[in-house]
Amino acid sequence: SGGKHAARKLKRAQILLAADAGASDEQIAGTIGVSGSTVYRTKRRFVLGNLEAALSEEPRPGAQRKLTGKEEALLVATACSKPPAGRARWTLELLAGAMVKLTEHAELSRETVRRRLAENDLKPWRRDMWCIPAVDGTYVARMEDVLDLYAEAPDPTRPVVCFDESPTQLIGEVRQPIPAQPGQLERYDCEYRRNGTANLFVFLDAHRPWRKVKVTDQRTARDFAECMRDLVDLHYPKATLIRVVLDNLSTHSPGALYEAFPAAEAHRILRRIEFHYTPKHASWLNMVEIEIGVLRGQCLDRRIADRHTLNAEIAAWERQRNATAA
Repeated sequence: SGGKHAARKLKRAQILLAADAGASDEQIAGTIGVSGSTVYRTKRRFVLGNLEAALSEEPRPGAQRKLTGKEEALLVATACSKPPAGRARWTLELLAGAMVKLTEHAELSRETVRRRLAENDLKPWRRDMWCIPAVDGTYVARMEDVLDLYAEAPDPTRPVVCFDESPTQLIGEVRQPIPAQPGQLERYDCEYRRNGTANLFVFLDAHRPWRKVKVTDQRTARDFAECMRDLVDLHYPKATLIRVVLDNLSTHSPGALYEAFPAAEAHRILRRIEFHYTPKHASWLNMVEIEIGVLRGQCLDRRIADRHTLNAEIAAWERQRNATAA
């Protein structure tokens, strides 16, 4: 705390004053009530650095996190799943017990669980949580498969590409907005015109700052198949195998390519693609979900009336994001 920090700083100042007066390390330690090593470190930092260095706190390494990245993901998944039989909702104690059963930890404190959930803004003891089915072996296996891909070192010959799709509305103005002026924000009319919807297919390289957005009218199996062909022929022509992280949508399957293309063409594409599916109701494990949120916040949070404008605006956003290595 601030009070303890100030007290330690005062003691270090007293150490330096006593040393300047000629007191021995043993005398200083006994008089001020600190250890001999503290006296030595304070004097050494003054000699090697300066007064500010001697009086300030040395950076202290934080305690090693109790849970690994995989285990934290498992905790989040468990907290979002149905509570045990006989319980209305998860508690911190129940989650700690569940994690002991699911991992190799002999024990896990309530506070560790609370901190990790707080980092993810989760409060499973409240009722307004989206629940997933129970975390079973299939869920954990798929989760670990995806996390292992993210943890790999970058390999241009075997890239990891996160893929998803998202609809967006095309909305036109009934009356022209009034531009912003000094002291006045830009003003929009409350009326607007619905011009249909468009679909966004989004690619994100998990290991380098690259993303691609393809705008289509719909999201059919053929649209998905053409995205996979683009991945192989346009975006990663030199890759030997492209690992694609995606969700369990019915059109996201090898069969979609055989429905869209002749068998030989589908086979050619699939030989260079390997699908890695996120667990059901766990799209949050797909990194592209975050990118779609950024796209919506930075580019699409406004009225865009038609496909032509949508394409142009997304292309400009995409170029800027890739150029800044975001």
